[in-house]
Amino acid sequence: MKISFVIPAYNEEKYIGKCLDSILREVRSSKIDAEVIAVNNASTDRTREIILAHPDVRLVDEQIKGLAQARQSGFLASSGEIIANIDADSILAPGWIEKAVLEFSQNKKLVALSGPYVYYDRSLWINFLVWIYYSLGYIIHLFNQYILRKGAMLQGGNFVLRRNALEEIGGFDVRIGFYGEDTDIAKRIQRVGQVKFSFFFPMHTSARRFSQEGFLLTALRYVVNYFWVIAFQKPFSKKYKDIR
Repeated sequence: MKISFVIPAYNEEKYIGKCLDSILREVRSSKIDAEVIAVNNASTDRTREIILAHPDVRLVDEQIKGLAQARQSGFLASSGEIIANIDADSILAPGWIEKAVLEFSQNKKLVALSGPYVYYDRSLWINFLVWIYYSLGYIIHLFNQYILRKGAMLQGGNFVLRRNALEEIGGFDVRIGFYGEDTDIAKRIQRVGQVKFSFFFPMHTSARRFSQEGFLLTALRYVVNYFWVIAFQKPFSKKYKDIR
């Protein structure tokens, strides 16, 4: 089973190198068939240059700015049976690739796999609060998917999709700029298969948005947009701040 990594990057010169290095390191150690695609999403800094400095990474230039737009461009350029959607400020956890491939190989009904973030630049206390946040979200995820059948939970920046299922639902909704793109995918793709959220599938990432906007405000925005997409098929927040 081939896995394609898609990493959107807008002005990510500070993080993109470490992200790509972590993915390539895990790809080499796992010996699993993989490709790594970095989408330079209208960057004005050294992001493109840093991507090009990684010869094992394929560069895709997307001048229309937007997270869903960048993910869609990377998806269209990919060839793997499963598509791993990673954010540029993340670092792949050891064994992440093997876990993803094993889950999809063993369960043919699985169309999406996701897991929590672990914030490598924040304290154990903050990460404990985040774990509680995910636990509450997981309960809602189970209720939505198996009772209401109106959605599921995917963590944007840490989710893997089966290619044929993503094609069946028409790919990413490129009208979504930032908030709600993961909820939109989860809502649509759960109609064609199983969506799994596993606490044993973590991704290490930066807490830069929490740091600049505050934990409670950031959490509230994500919660509001989650329920808005579930209820109205579009995010509540049209505007968003680029945190770099």
